[in-house]
Amino acid sequence: MLHSPETIQPSKRLWSRDFVFFFAARTVSILGDQMLVPTTITVAMLQVGYGVTGVGYALAAYTAPLALLVVFGGVLVDRFTPVRVMVVADMARLVLYGVLAISFAAGTPDLWLILTLLALGSIGTAAFQPGYASVIPRIADDVQKANAVIRVTEALMTVAGPAVAGLLLAFSSVSVVLALNAATFGVSGVCLLALRLRITRSTRRTSLRRDLVQGWQEFSTRGWLWGVIVIWMFYQTTVNGPFITLGQSLITIEHGEGTLGFIMSMFGLGSVLGGLVAVRLKPPYPLRGGAIALVGTAFSLLAMALHQPPPVIAAGYILHGAGSALWLIMFQTSVQTKIPPDVLGRVHAYDVAGSLIMKPVGQMAVGPVALGVGAVPVLFFSLAMLLATVGLLLAVPSIRNLRRAT
Repeated sequence: MLHSPETIQPSKRLWSRDFVFFFAARTVSILGDQMLVPTTITVAMLQVGYGVTGVGYALAAYTAPLALLVVFGGVLVDRFTPVRVMVVADMARLVLYGVLAISFAAGTPDLWLILTLLALGSIGTAAFQPGYASVIPRIADDVQKANAVIRVTEALMTVAGPAVAGLLLAFSSVSVVLALNAATFGVSGVCLLALRLRITRSTRRTSLRRDLVQGWQEFSTRGWLWGVIVIWMFYQTTVNGPFITLGQSLITIEHGEGTLGFIMSMFGLGSVLGGLVAVRLKPPYPLRGGAIALVGTAFSLLAMALHQPPPVIAAGYILHGAGSALWLIMFQTSVQTKIPPDVLGRVHAYDVAGSLIMKPVGQMAVGPVALGVGAVPVLFFSLAMLLATVGLLLAVPSIRNLRRAT
């Protein structure tokens, strides 16, 4: 086991000065993200004529580099401290999404340019994400409560982001939404710079390869952790990746852009409810409880497959959001409380990489498959695979029986 090079002194209360600035940074950056994905990207690709397949390519370009490169972000975080890496990542995304906004303002950008800028922005996220996970245990004693509070604001921004994007798209243009998205990363970087959290930079002089190997050893020796990730790869390929692309595209095509914004806001509302429950609910076996909650995802898939009207679809998305939020909070808290802080960035990076690596496959494949066999069979297939995912999570003893850290 590695030993931490710094002394961690978390706040004795949740709403410390550092947590307030961190909370503000996370809130504003998530607002921008939710304005961008999926609403603005979906509308932008459909408006310029790239269709459902183009939506899938754009979402995959936004996701794939994160999955492929986040492990290197974990190394940077553990070497150079989380806050430094996060601020640099924010500034890079400010510039990249600013260029994307200018390209849409100038006319119809080529597909390669859109995909390239989204991919480069995703590389910034790959550097940012491990730092985000590493900071929370350093500024809060009650890690689950901190995660739940952050998840609530993320969910609120999931409600506000699509709604704001839909309103702006109704009265302005895609370029305006993209410009506002870019600005949020500037605000986030300023808030992170205001943190007084002091983490000593590691004095280790090891190679990149050695850092990656150490992170992998910490990850691979925990059966519950890599077991979840393997199952999640299956879930991303067969459920989440396809449904993100197909579900949102169908809502836009059949019910309009405004309805998409409303329904995605209902997903955010469900996530708020799930986060509020997680503030109080602390099951002794968190992954068991999270897996059971994940069944809520089934209702949005079923509503779409049965061609239900928008209010029923919205209700399904509320349950989807609540179940997903509870699972995510239980899993993130388990990782953050059971991994040593000096390797948490790298271990979390392997977690993110494994969780997302198959998502672009599902996003890109669903368009051609749905054109070949129809959307409804694909949705019912994803519903069956969701139930299989829950069954697998509950069937593995190391996952089912993992106890909550005290």
